[in-house]
Amino acid sequence: MGRRIYVETLIRADLDAVWRHTKDPDRHTRWDLRFTRIEHLTAERFHYRTTLLPGLHIDGFGLTRGARKRPDGSALSVLRFGCDDRRSLIARGGGYWRYVPTPAGVRFLTAYDYRPRWGPVGRLTDRAFRPAFGWATAWSFDRLRLWLEDGISPAASRWCWIAETVARTGLVVAAWWFGPVPLVAALGLPPSPWTPAARRCRRRPSTEAGRRSRLPAATDSP
Repeated sequence: MGRRIYVETLIRADLDAVWRHTKDPDRHTRWDLRFTRIEHLTAERFHYRTTLLPGLHIDGFGLTRGARKRPDGSALSVLRFGCDDRRSLIARGGGYWRYVPTPAGVRFLTAYDYRPRWGPVGRLTDRAFRPAFGWATAWSFDRLRLWLEDGISPAASRWCWIAETVARTGLVVAAWWFGPVPLVAALGLPPSPWTPAARRCRRRPSTEAGRRSRLPAATDSP
């Protein structure tokens, strides 16, 4: 087990809309970069697929239990997940989604952790994989925010991100000929309003209670 992944964003939408777009499998796979397909077997059990490369898929499984209406007006979805495919770094994990209504919108946040496989090699690999997985989570949360707040579809925001990434890469290359100004622009310019950006999300809990929140044990079987 490593340092848990935490991501939080504020979405200017009602809680019902955020709940639907995160709990419905078809909507979920549209905005979440981490999943290609989610198939519910029962109300609580599901299978998921992640496509790493064309023709290369990793399939996993999970158990989710949620409370749409809690006494404080918030909602909670608790998750345990796992993968039996030996090609997957992730063996077992657990986490939660919280939906907290505020006057400004819904604080949508997640915290999760997992146990890597492959022994010492897996622990070493996880030092690079875990930050990348956290980035993908934050990027996806901002993609959801753009969809709910501004009506920018996940497909459209993906193309905006690709175009902006290509443009920034071009500026980095141009720095070889034109000096540091293009490089400063590539690194310093903020993302466009239509482009998902992980940097817009909080990556550390904002309260002591959030820092101490208990995660489902990653060794538990879904």
